[in-house]
Amino acid sequence: MQSRLYAIRGRVQGVWYRATIQQLAQAAGVSGYIRNCSDGSVEAAVSCPNDDCFDQFERLLWEGSPLSVVDNVSYDIIEGVFEGGFEQR
Repeated sequence: MQSRLYAIRGRVQGVWYRATIQQLAQAAGVSGYIRNCSDGSVEAAVSCPNDDCFDQFERLLWEGSPLSVVDNVSYDIIEGVFEGGFEQR
């Protein structure tokens, strides 16, 4: 299993972005977290068993909430595995 750390930029704070992604990620069955960053971006970390899972999660990040506007999604591969659901931090 691999893990990725995503950086999401755009209008993603104060628009229910994290809550929406949490709900969608839980429905998709992935584990990890999402949190606001002090620079106005959002960080999300997720563990997935394969590339299809990552592709699906990344589509959720781009979709966001109805009020969000996502300008950029980038990621780094990280060590460690997240288990036990998807949470807001």
